[in-house]
Amino acid sequence: MSEWHVVWVPDPVKWGALPREDVLGVQNLPEAVARIGLRPGDPVYIRPDGTVDRDFLDFVRSEAFRNLERETKRNYGTDYRPLLTFLSSRGVSWREATQQDLADYRHWRCQAPENPRRISGTKWDREAAAYTKLFRWGKVYPLPVDVSRREDRATDSVSARVSWLTPRTWGLWSDIGLRGHTRAGIAAPGWESRTEMRNTSFVQLLLSSGLRRQEGGALLTFELPAQRLRHGRYLHGRVAGALTRSKNSRTFYASVDSVGQVETYIDSERAWAVQRAQAAGRYDRLPVMRLVTRVTHGLKPKVEWVDKAGIVGAQELSRLDWRERRWLFVEGPDGPEPAWLWLTEQGLPMEPDRWNSVFRRANLRCEEVLLSEEERKIGRNFRIAEVRGKTPYATPHSARHSMALYMLILLNELFESRYGLTKADRRDFALLFGDPWWLVKVLLGHSDVETTKRHYLAPVSHLHLESLLAAVETTDENRNVEDLDDLFARLARETAGIQDIDSLLEAAS
Repeated sequence: MSEWHVVWVPDPVKWGALPREDVLGVQNLPEAVARIGLRPGDPVYIRPDGTVDRDFLDFVRSEAFRNLERETKRNYGTDYRPLLTFLSSRGVSWREATQQDLADYRHWRCQAPENPRRISGTKWDREAAAYTKLFRWGKVYPLPVDVSRREDRATDSVSARVSWLTPRTWGLWSDIGLRGHTRAGIAAPGWESRTEMRNTSFVQLLLSSGLRRQEGGALLTFELPAQRLRHGRYLHGRVAGALTRSKNSRTFYASVDSVGQVETYIDSERAWAVQRAQAAGRYDRLPVMRLVTRVTHGLKPKVEWVDKAGIVGAQELSRLDWRERRWLFVEGPDGPEPAWLWLTEQGLPMEPDRWNSVFRRANLRCEEVLLSEEERKIGRNFRIAEVRGKTPYATPHSARHSMALYMLILLNELFESRYGLTKADRRDFALLFGDPWWLVKVLLGHSDVETTKRHYLAPVSHLHLESLLAAVETTDENRNVEDLDDLFARLARETAGIQDIDSLLEAAS
């Protein structure tokens, strides 16, 4: 056997019940793990003979690995295991790996027909970056793989998986996947979802704001936007830097309707979950609880709290990552309740990555309603395009993509049709306020407008939006945003990757 395994150091509150007797000859395992310098989220590699690989422990504790973001540690840590297994099958340690070994491994991972789980070029580039970091730290020269070398990077790598749904297709996906509607648009007999309000509110907030899953999923109740713009249907708030990829706080905007839906969730479904948790004493049994005593305002808002031991603490709101936020509680009418916005049925904070399961179940529900039994038997990755096109498919990041597309088209519509700008006027307007690409870049929180074009909107950049918009009737100056449906339908017909309701329903009929 040459199989390697990896285990992850849990968070302090997730060790669970440890046996009273020694574990691997250690009296207090969490304390021993912390003493050798391992942190929550760090990987520990188990060799095929069942022993811990000390060489990799040194790498995990090194500056090269320690300073990575936790999600990157998880990704890289997962990438190392199959490489170690491959090399062990050849009787080679990773310090002895050669360029030929990595070339053979790459062929197996990406191209070998006998491999049923081949990976894409994008995935290979990420793995190559992980291996390069390891070999450089271990001073393995010549480097078996070097992500900076063109020949070691995939030619078929794409910068992002773009997935767009038009506004009314999101409505179809939500109605069927989250609300349990049938194809006829009515609630299915026996449908019951105790978290329907939470799920639909989260989706609408992401669609309106363009927040990432972690940014929107780790909001606190007192971070919900409350300041209305002077003229319009949007509110603005701040997303903490610790939740963003850039680690910089930024302003985000959400529609009044989406925020109102979240407030309804807080007053109804969430309040019931909190009451049940309080009655069951779940909050009293939590190992860590920080009761918020004050939230300051200003340029750098700060959260002050007191924990169960009476120890007072404080931290800037922007520096609290999602793990620390789970410990924050506020005093409610019937006792302490989580400051975390999105709660499980048990009244406990719902971790951001659990939203993937919500979207996955909604996708499966759409398949059950819109596909035949024979079509469902075939895995999604193996279905022909005609079958995949019969049902909407969404992920949390699809909401961000869709918001970007929606705002780009809306801004172009405003510039071209409603304002009636000439080319000269538009150039002057862009110099003062930025063109639609730049404005969407600001909404998404990108540091460079080229990132916005490359990652999100490049597939439709070949379309002449001006001519498309000119084809849409603009006789009524006060027409609503919903009148853009015709434009979205036309984009969906002429552009790959955009899901629209007409094509879905026609295919399903």
